[in-house]
Amino acid sequence: MRNRWGILAILFVVRLTIAFQFQSVAAVAPLLQQSFGVGLADIGILIGLYFTPGVVLALPGGAIGRRLGDKPTTIVALLLMTAGSLAMTTTDVWGWQMAGRLISGAGGVLLTVQLTKMGTDWFAGKEIATAMAIFVNSWPAGVAISLLVLPAIGTAYGAGAVFLSTGALTAIGILLILFYQPPPATTAASAEGSGRLDPLALLAVIVAGMIWGLYNVGFAMIFSFGPSLLVERGWSIAAAGSAISLVMWLSVISVPAGGFLADRGKPLVMAIAAGLVVAALLAWLTRSDSVIAILVLIGLMGGLPAGPIMSLAARVLAPQTRAIGMGVFYTLFYAAMMLGPAIAGRLAKSAGTAAVALDLGALAVLACPPLMWLFERIVSVRYRRVRS
Repeated sequence: MRNRWGILAILFVVRLTIAFQFQSVAAVAPLLQQSFGVGLADIGILIGLYFTPGVVLALPGGAIGRRLGDKPTTIVALLLMTAGSLAMTTTDVWGWQMAGRLISGAGGVLLTVQLTKMGTDWFAGKEIATAMAIFVNSWPAGVAISLLVLPAIGTAYGAGAVFLSTGALTAIGILLILFYQPPPATTAASAEGSGRLDPLALLAVIVAGMIWGLYNVGFAMIFSFGPSLLVERGWSIAAAGSAISLVMWLSVISVPAGGFLADRGKPLVMAIAAGLVVAALLAWLTRSDSVIAILVLIGLMGGLPAGPIMSLAARVLAPQTRAIGMGVFYTLFYAAMMLGPAIAGRLAKSAGTAAVALDLGALAVLACPPLMWLFERIVSVRYRRVRS
């Protein structure tokens, strides 16, 4: 297949399997509690284990991708995800459930890094923000599908059938990735030239990874602590969950819309403006009773910067440095996603209210605009040096 939008469709579906698998534990948490006799704290640990390998595997994952190539690396990643699902399907020992989750997470990290590099290969310099926005949108789509499908499967056939379903989906991903072909220019460029990042390119990628990590930390506060905030105010658990889910459903619209607008206007200005609005809305959410209106606004505005932010690294990465560069980018992202919720949880516990976590999320998003300015300065200096 040589049509880049067809390639993007393949990458979208394959990346969707990561979100589908990640959400599988949360989707059937009550069944797991009954089957294994564990509590919510254990479920929380099992959920979080999926991202744990990212801190140590994202960077070497980029090197693995450069050494093995696109298809072999993605197939290995999908095989790890399939193996992890099968381990969770066949065991009734909680320790092996955790091991299966870690194996799946390792595959998910490797796949995330490589798929992002592959998408960048096809769209660098041509509608990259739109492409990355569509690519990123595979996450809420995968989560939404899992929430619709997996509880029904679990209720009818048990938790084992849920994990078998995730394994089957990742196996389908292996078949889809066989249709992937790299763009000819990338194949030629990857075969020659150094795979090392120059210092300014490395610094720019680090800043881009920090921006993406901090922005996602801010967004994650809504899903992680928003329901608890509403329950504190007297909402039922079901009503709180339904209200918070508005942000996810609306982001399915706002994320690609942001990418489309960024490719036809000023992406930095739009990303900074939207980020400032989202930070203000997060802070307002903890201080207002207009919950639904604020959540709708967050959903409509929160997805706009995703495509522009995801396209930042592509501006300083050549074809031969993309695999390593994306490894650096995602190392910062996973570190932020590991530390952010943990810090927020500790602060919320100390303060006795989930509102503190939302305020921390607002500060995290507020830190993104100055980092975007810093990124632009680094790129500008690097461009002048290259020209001279």
